[in-house]
Amino acid sequence: MIKKTIPFDDIESQNDDELLFDNILASGKTYLTESPDSFDAVWQSVDENDPANICYTSGTTADPKGIILTHINYITNVEQASALLPIPAWYSSLLILPWDHSFAHTAGIYTLSKNGASMASVQPGKTQMETLRNIPVNIKETRPVFLLSVPALAKNLRKNIEAGVKAKGEKVEKMFNHALAIAQKYNGNGWDRGTGFRKIYKPLYSLYDKILFSKIRENFGGRLEFFIGGGALLDIDLQRFFYAIGIPMYQGYGLTEAAPIISANVPAVHKLGSSGKVVKDLELKICDSNGREVPIGEKGEIVVRGKNVMTGYWKNETATRDTIRGGWLYTGDIGYLDEDGFLFVLGREKSLLISHDGEKYSPEGIEEMIVSQTPYIEQVMLYNNQSPYTVALVVPNKEAISAWIKDHNQDVHATQGQDAVLRLLELEINEYRKNGKYEKMFPGR
Repeated sequence: MIKKTIPFDDIESQNDDELLFDNILASGKTYLTESPDSFDAVWQSVDENDPANICYTSGTTADPKGIILTHINYITNVEQASALLPIPAWYSSLLILPWDHSFAHTAGIYTLSKNGASMASVQPGKTQMETLRNIPVNIKETRPVFLLSVPALAKNLRKNIEAGVKAKGEKVEKMFNHALAIAQKYNGNGWDRGTGFRKIYKPLYSLYDKILFSKIRENFGGRLEFFIGGGALLDIDLQRFFYAIGIPMYQGYGLTEAAPIISANVPAVHKLGSSGKVVKDLELKICDSNGREVPIGEKGEIVVRGKNVMTGYWKNETATRDTIRGGWLYTGDIGYLDEDGFLFVLGREKSLLISHDGEKYSPEGIEEMIVSQTPYIEQVMLYNNQSPYTVALVVPNKEAISAWIKDHNQDVHATQGQDAVLRLLELEINEYRKNGKYEKMFPGR
């Protein structure tokens, strides 16, 4: 039951159940002046194992659960993050992600504060769309050194970059695409960048970087060195794109139950396609369905143990017992460790599809890849429950389809035009089948 509401903005009239924010600040100053000993006693009584907050899961795949994170959970994860990615005091970031997101909490607010670095927030608009339009303006104003990102934001940024290039004309677009291809050959998978035969691409890559990519970076303030991606799997095509233009997007992995950082790629050590190296002072193992640890290279459930792991779920002992067993947090995510110690995350265990021969596979990577590489498909959802083939629900990209129809003098209201659009979508999907451009990317079924 809501007893009081606190308006942060000025209001013309105040209701009985409202407390003005300015009045609360004034009351706090009075309390500190009149009762300093009482205030000191309260904050000094806080123990490192006391709850710092309760973060609720989104509830998209199950009922929302309140994740109890203690002070030591956050302190530990901030130290782990700082050890993996040292943050000098001169670093700055614009925190675009919601501040109630655990990723923004730890990797943004707490880690920057701990290291004496600077942070800025996006200027709020009167509407959500106005706030989104403020992001590029604020990036230029604040000139961040790094940004935290999620796949949705990364895709939107790429879309805007490519639209800007296309607007420059066909010649510029062709040159940009060739520059991307050269840069990606030079970069490899990150850890092997510029090594071996890749050295031959450096002169041309350096030229393209000077005349093309540097201009794009100026639109991000001119100081942006990298992104840290989290929140969901970031497909490798997006990673290669941003790496090519000189602003790498390093994939990380975590979940709120671990406060949340478990692993991350960083400038000093990274491998595209992976979720990076595991943070210090955190044990991680890959287990089969019976809870037994599997050898390096074999996939299974990701299981972790450390001081950054939550104490449990608020008033949900059953879920807590299912998730934390013997001090180990069973994440519900499927992945594997390679011989170099990089963690690869394949998807959620509960979202795995099952083919007719019993083999389980994650649909997320396939869905992400199709959406990112196929301009005519906005969304796609795969389904298979022990069938010989996988089916998909496809949502066309209305804007791209409309442009294609116009360019090819088709009428979407006519049967001929509708058939043409269906053939176009079929051709796009066929690129992932036998003899297609991406035939070896996924299993044929």
